[in-house]
Amino acid sequence: MKRISCLIACLLCAEIACAQSYPARAVKVVVPWPPGQATDISARIVAQKLQEALGQPFVIDNRPGAGGSIGSDAVAKSPPDGYTLLASSSGPISIMPNVQKTPYDPLKDFAAVSLIAAAPFALVTHPSFPASNAREFIAHVRANPDKYAFSSSGTGATAHLITELFNSMAEIKARHVPYKGTAPALTDIMNGQIAYTIETVAATVGHVKSGRLKALGVSFARRSAAMPDVPPLAEAANLPGFDVGAWIGYSAPAGTPREVLARLSGEIQKAMQAQDLRERYLALGLDPVANTPDEMMAFLRTEQARYGEIVRKASIKVE
Repeated sequence: MKRISCLIACLLCAEIACAQSYPARAVKVVVPWPPGQATDISARIVAQKLQEALGQPFVIDNRPGAGGSIGSDAVAKSPPDGYTLLASSSGPISIMPNVQKTPYDPLKDFAAVSLIAAAPFALVTHPSFPASNAREFIAHVRANPDKYAFSSSGTGATAHLITELFNSMAEIKARHVPYKGTAPALTDIMNGQIAYTIETVAATVGHVKSGRLKALGVSFARRSAAMPDVPPLAEAANLPGFDVGAWIGYSAPAGTPREVLARLSGEIQKAMQAQDLRERYLALGLDPVANTPDEMMAFLRTEQARYGEIVRKASIKVE
């Protein structure tokens, strides 16, 4: 018994020493998307803050492909020592495993560190759509089942699933028209060929300000700093509980020491209070968020279950 106690004490001391000396060299942050995408930009902003706080380089490694699954899988198979991190996001972690087979299990192969950004979405229409607010929009579309179409950046994309959830909760029926990307999906709304979509505030706010799109509500239960005059759909459309959007976070390979995860999380929480970070996020249409590893893990379980339910109800399949 004494030997076991000594062994446990030695292991705990080793873990604490590891955390105190971490990081002793450069840390690689794998971004499973090309440079310039929201996950890439927010991960770089946070990596710079971590580098300043911890005194070692946090180097961005872009590994795009297969909807984010290539880079994500590379991190899942990396040594769990805290020196390879993933700029994780809702697409490859919460959504993709619900619509197609992935080479990793999002809840078993990764250790949560912290969320770093929340990306709100907005319900947008052409300015001439016969509704001045979300309740009028729902009433009009509900009275004309299958007359209208909604666009998305692709079948199974976050925008598609959020719009399907909205349609289901609002009890409206409309046709889905998938596009290859957000830009063409919004262009055809501005051209009057498609009635509506729910897309990121980052992608829509410029068009709303210019008058090319009309925003009727945001997807989070709180207002977005980037679109402060637009009310939450939960309130504007009388849809209690409608509180959904994309997320970005930092994750590590499963088995990464808890003390390392906690140290990274603590520094990220401090970084989110920096005024320069908050201003850069606002310009990107992102909301700064941070939490503990346990809180992020609980959030991921909830998100995967939520999107799984949306996929089943809408019978969404990605070939």
